[in-house]
Amino acid sequence: MLKVTNLLETIGSPQDLRDCDPGQLPQLAHDLREYILKSVAKTGGHLSSNLGTVELSLALHYVLNTPEDRIIWDVGHQSYAHKILTGRREGMASLRQFNGISGFPRRSESEFDAFGTAHSSTSISAALGMAVAAKTKGEDRTVVAVIGDGSMSAGMAFEAMNNAGVRKDVPLIVILNDNEMSISPAVGALNRYFAKLISSSAYAVTKRGLDRVLSYAPPLREFAKRLEGHAKGMVGPATIFEEFGFDYYGPIDGHDIHALVATLENINKLAKTEGPQFLHIVTKKGKGYDHAEADPIAYHGPSPFNIEAGIQPSKPSKQTFTQVFGNWLCDMAAADERLIGITPAMREGSGLVEFERRFPARYHDVGIAEQHAVTFAAGIACEGLKPVVAIYSTFLQRGYDQLVHDVALQNLPVVFAIDRAGMVGADGATHAGAFDIAYLRCLPNMLVMTPANARECRDMLTTGFAFDGPSAIRYPRGSGQGPDAGTALEAMVIGKGRLERSIQGSPAKRIAFICFGPMLYTAMEVAEAIDATVVNMRFVKPLDEELLQSIASSHDGIVLVEDSCVMGGAGSACLEYLAEHDISVSALQIGLPDQFTEHGDIPSLMELYGISAKQIEARVRARFAIEACTTAP
Repeated sequence: MLKVTNLLETIGSPQDLRDCDPGQLPQLAHDLREYILKSVAKTGGHLSSNLGTVELSLALHYVLNTPEDRIIWDVGHQSYAHKILTGRREGMASLRQFNGISGFPRRSESEFDAFGTAHSSTSISAALGMAVAAKTKGEDRTVVAVIGDGSMSAGMAFEAMNNAGVRKDVPLIVILNDNEMSISPAVGALNRYFAKLISSSAYAVTKRGLDRVLSYAPPLREFAKRLEGHAKGMVGPATIFEEFGFDYYGPIDGHDIHALVATLENINKLAKTEGPQFLHIVTKKGKGYDHAEADPIAYHGPSPFNIEAGIQPSKPSKQTFTQVFGNWLCDMAAADERLIGITPAMREGSGLVEFERRFPARYHDVGIAEQHAVTFAAGIACEGLKPVVAIYSTFLQRGYDQLVHDVALQNLPVVFAIDRAGMVGADGATHAGAFDIAYLRCLPNMLVMTPANARECRDMLTTGFAFDGPSAIRYPRGSGQGPDAGTALEAMVIGKGRLERSIQGSPAKRIAFICFGPMLYTAMEVAEAIDATVVNMRFVKPLDEELLQSIASSHDGIVLVEDSCVMGGAGSACLEYLAEHDISVSALQIGLPDQFTEHGDIPSLMELYGISAKQIEARVRARFAIEACTTAP
C-alpha cells in the first residue's frame, strides 16, 4: 500500500510534473486520488468519474506540452485532477461554490482549460477545429480529445470522426476512456461493441505484453507495428475507428501510469507525422475508493459525505419535483398502457429508476442521444402510443430541430417532462434551464406549463398526457413550497390561471404580481409586504388572456415574475399580448437577466440576479413609487 506523501504539494503546474522522475508517478497518482476524495467529501461534486481518470490526467500533462498542446475533456466532470495539476489545487476548497472554481472546464478560469465543456460529445469536434486552426497558422501543436464510452453514443462524436479521419495532416489524438458508464450504465449496440473489444484476447495480451513491447524502445515504425499486433490484431477485421480513418491502439489499462506515459509518448509522435490517432483505454469509475467502486452511480455527484462511512441515507424530506414526476410516471403507466417512458441516459437524474423496474418493456434509455430521443418519441406517437420524454432543460436544446420539425410541425402528442428548469445551483450555466420558455413558446401547437408546486406539477403532467398534441411541463431542481403532489391523476383546464391573493386594503398603488412557476411563493412574500394582487398563471401557452386582461386593466402596475430568462420569456409573452390588444399598463419584468448564470448556492444566486424577496420588494417600490412605510393591513 502506497503511503500518502507531500509529493503533490510540490506540483504547482504541469512543468513541475514534467520535472518529476517517472518512478514518482505511481505515488503521485495515489496522492492525487486521495486529495480528490478528501476535497469532494467536503464540498460535494463529481467523484466516481474523477477517481477514474487520475492516471490519465497525469500521463497527459506529463507527456504533452500543455497549455500549448490542448486537452479537451468531453463533458468535463472528470477534470478535477486536471484542475489540481494546473495550479488550482487550493481552489478545490471552493469547488462549485459561489465565487469558487467551476466543476467543469472553463476557458475564463485557466489557460489550461482549452474548451468549455459540460454537455457530452463535443470534444472531438472542438479538438479537430483547434488542430486545423493550428495547421492553418503554422503552429506545431497536438490536440487531444478525451471522450467517454457513454459520450460516444451521440451522433456528434461520429460526425466529428467522419470529418477528422480524412485529415491526415493534423496532429489529433482521441482517447476513449471506457468505463462502461455515462452516469448510468452505458447502453446500446456501441456499448456491446466496446465490451466485445475489451473481452477479446487482444486486451489480455495487451495488458500482459505492453510493458515488454515498450521496454524494447524500438524505432517508431516498429513500435507502431508491434503495438498494433498486440492491441488489435486478434479482434478480427479493422475496428470501427480505423474505418473512420484513425490509427487505433488498445484497449490498454488506463490505471497503468507507466504504460499510459509510454503509449502517449509514441502516439504523440505518430500524430505529428501520420495524423489522427485513437487510443482506447479501460478505466474503473470510483477507482481507489471502495464505496465508489461498488456503487459508481451513487457517487457520481454526491453531496458532502463522511469518507469512512460513505454516503448515508438521509431523512425523508419534502418530495423533489423529479420524484413527483417519477411517481406520476409509474401511476399513469399503470392507468394507461399506451405510456412509453424515454430518457437520453438520465435514468437516475430524471427519476425513472422505479419506472424501469416496474415497466421494463415500456422503458427506453436511448443513450446520450437527445436528437434521437425526440424523433424516436415522434415515431412512437405516430403509431398511437403516448411517449413521455424525461429530459433536462439544457439537454432538450440539443434536440431542438427535432422538436420543431419532427414533433411540433406534425402536432404529435409527445409529453416533454423538462427537469432542471431555472437555476440549478452548483452546476452553473451549462445546466441551468434559463431559456426553455423562450424556445418553447415560439413553437406552434406547443402546450407549455410552469407548475408552482408539486401538486400542480402532477396535475400538469396529467394534463399534458391527455392533450392531443405536444406538451411541455418545465419544473426546477429540488423541492419547492406549497402542497404535496397527492395521488390523483387529474387534468387541469388548459389555459386557465388562478388568483392566489387579492388586495386587502386600499393602497395608493394597485400592484399585481403575474407569476409563472415556483417564483410564485417569493412574489407572495412581497405581496404581503406591500398589499398586492398575486396571480398564478400556470400556463405560458396558451396564456389565460381573459385573466391577464382583467388584471392589467384594473391595476396601476403589473410585475411579471418567472424563473427563466426575461428575454423572450413568459413575461414577454404577456407584454406581447397586452401590446397587441392596446392595453396600456406600467410593467416590471422580474427573472433571470440576459446573461449566463454563475454556479453557486441558490440564495446567493438569487441575490446576485436581484430576484430575492427583499430585492424584488425594493425594485417594485422604486419602480412604482410605493412608500417604504406601506404595509398590508
